[in-house]
Amino acid sequence: MYTFKTSVKLHDTDTAGFLFFAHQFKIAHDAYEDFMEAVGLGFGRIINASDFLLPIVHAEADYKAVLGVGDKLSVQLRAEKIGKTSFTLAYNLVGLDGSSAGKVKTVHVCVDNIKKKKIPLPEKLRKALETIA
Repeated sequence: MYTFKTSVKLHDTDTAGFLFFAHQFKIAHDAYEDFMEAVGLGFGRIINASDFLLPIVHAEADYKAVLGVGDKLSVQLRAEKIGKTSFTLAYNLVGLDGSSAGKVKTVHVCVDNIKKKKIPLPEKLRKALETIA
């Protein structure tokens, strides 16, 4: 499991001051980007200098508790499934009290950067994902 620490920002909330539904995905994606950077697979490098891309082909979220501006979160990221050409990430947004405030799941497929066809996961990525499986 990989843990990312953050807090709910003002721009993450709706007019009622609660986490806007789409921003739960943004927070999860921030954790994903942080993990990828930590394992040497930052997205600037992937997009600009690699032969593969990792688009999200499915995403879902469940809300478990209200989150407001300033609420501290730990995002627990784990690889739920690692296939030949795709992987599924599961995120648990945990509040200060230790309870789950939300869950996100994303499915990513590895595609050739030129042909945009599915290709096997690069070995470095597979090994990184296995560390959080």
